[in-house]
Amino acid sequence: MSGHSKWANIKHKKGKMDAIRGKITTKISREITVAARMGGADPTGNMRLKLALQKARENNIPKENIQRAIQKGVGALDGSNYEELVYEGYGPGGVAIMLEVMTDNRNRTAADIRHIFSKNGGNLGEAGCVAWMFKKKGLFVIENSAIDEDTLMTIALEAGAEDFRAEDDTVEIVTEPEDFEKVQQALEEQNLSTVMAQIRMIPDTSVSLQGEDAERLIKLVETLEEHDDVQEVYGNFDLPEDME
Repeated sequence: MSGHSKWANIKHKKGKMDAIRGKITTKISREITVAARMGGADPTGNMRLKLALQKARENNIPKENIQRAIQKGVGALDGSNYEELVYEGYGPGGVAIMLEVMTDNRNRTAADIRHIFSKNGGNLGEAGCVAWMFKKKGLFVIENSAIDEDTLMTIALEAGAEDFRAEDDTVEIVTEPEDFEKVQQALEEQNLSTVMAQIRMIPDTSVSLQGEDAERLIKLVETLEEHDDVQEVYGNFDLPEDME
């Protein structure tokens, strides 16, 4: 699990977040549109929309963008009809990679993704080739200076969290998807803000990379994240501390 917050830290320290800020807004807006189209505009009864709105808040997406995305989803404004796809493959060092994609042109996107993998030391695989290595879980990331670690662990576990891990700068809490809302509510009752609160694909095990393989893996993941149609990139990699 340590790869999640560590990867976020690496991106911030490399200044990559500013470079993809505009793309993040577009991708989250697209996610909100699809969620509203599938389950309606009320997040109370639409968990997927609630999570998309949470992600929008974490990334400071303007309210007008959010409202426009919801209106597109419910048909009040014209919008593209996106297809949701999952791509799977391998990166440098045998790292397993899963992509969640939203596209209005499946053939174009498949060709682009295949090219990115091959250009950066990876291989696009068949459906199911790495999915078995991942489980869908709720993930909360909290700055570890926000509250005493033992207190936070007690709050999280009593609310139904299944795992808890402290890193250098953050604490990660993992839940089953069905326990996500209970843990989130418990954190909110303590006025604890989260760096991340998402339902994600978490790998069962991780692959430690060093040197050139680590550098090539970072380049592959960054390039995939920059692609307009790629919503999420998941991998079972663990990077050395000096990469930060």
